[in-house]
Amino acid sequence: MNTTQLAGDIGTGGILCEGVVRIFTAQGIEVQALQGLNLTVATGEMVALVGASGSGKSTLLGILAGLDAPTAGVAQVAGHDLTTMRRPERLDYRRRSVGFVWQQSSRNLLPYLTARENVAMAHAVARVVPKPRRGALSDELFELLEIGDIADRRPAQLSGGQQQRVAIAVALANEPRVLLADEPTGELDEATGAEVLAAMETVNAERRVTTLIVTHDAAITQHVGRTVRIRDGRTSTETLRSTLTGADGETMRVAEEYAVMDRAGRLQLPQEFVSALQLRDRVKVSLEPDHVQVRPSIPAPGAATSAPADAPGGNVSSARPLTRAEARAARAAANSEEGR
Repeated sequence: MNTTQLAGDIGTGGILCEGVVRIFTAQGIEVQALQGLNLTVATGEMVALVGASGSGKSTLLGILAGLDAPTAGVAQVAGHDLTTMRRPERLDYRRRSVGFVWQQSSRNLLPYLTARENVAMAHAVARVVPKPRRGALSDELFELLEIGDIADRRPAQLSGGQQQRVAIAVALANEPRVLLADEPTGELDEATGAEVLAAMETVNAERRVTTLIVTHDAAITQHVGRTVRIRDGRTSTETLRSTLTGADGETMRVAEEYAVMDRAGRLQLPQEFVSALQLRDRVKVSLEPDHVQVRPSIPAPGAATSAPADAPGGNVSSARPLTRAEARAARAAANSEEGR
């Protein structure tokens, strides 16, 4: 699939990254923060981005926000090519096409202005929304985010959750097509964080703004249909969620994890799978009628060999199958890792 086809799939307000590389150089030493990362977010979709510190999350978010540029690869947001944008277009892009919510409220709001005045300041600086519409738009956002009663208060008079909801209103002031959030619940308690995520879910549903959230908040799983994990500068796995209704009418949330494969056929196995089977260096790969089998090339300590070297099929050795308890432990580790 070529870039033009992919751009068509994400729509006019989506995100496309293909083979994105970002290299930083300091004192003659090169650090590759992104190593051929691929990511697509369709118009109107809400996606969570998770990963350990140093995995490349913040670097990617900086590129998508127009604050940085990739060293190589394709990066497109809402129809803008982020790899070729010059300064005037980059400034216009940040004003019109993308809104940003930081973790620290001090980076989102001016402390000497009220909530309503902060939104008005965003309107005045960008001059994107016509003056006659600005007041009505502010009222719409305050009502949507349920903060109309605190519109005339300054940030110091607001709780952490209220500050973040005002920050979302400021980020949406110029009606961007994409909303980016960097740990928006990182300084909030669990209950308040859940309220902020619910507010972002409401904004995503009501205004159809494409939303990408970088977070460690485990509660995010209740608010997004897809979680993308980054590891070592690449997208490694995706967890897709859906709601199923049983015969008794009860609904349940079902999650399925997928490894992400690039065009060259490379993929990263989840770390808990690698640890459970002690995979390292080379692994044995075999093609079965409906799946690919990956096994250790050398049995793990205590593992039983399944067949001698001359047995049919040519399998030299394989690790013992996981017991049910071990499989449950691996799944629990995967869920725990996703929440961090």
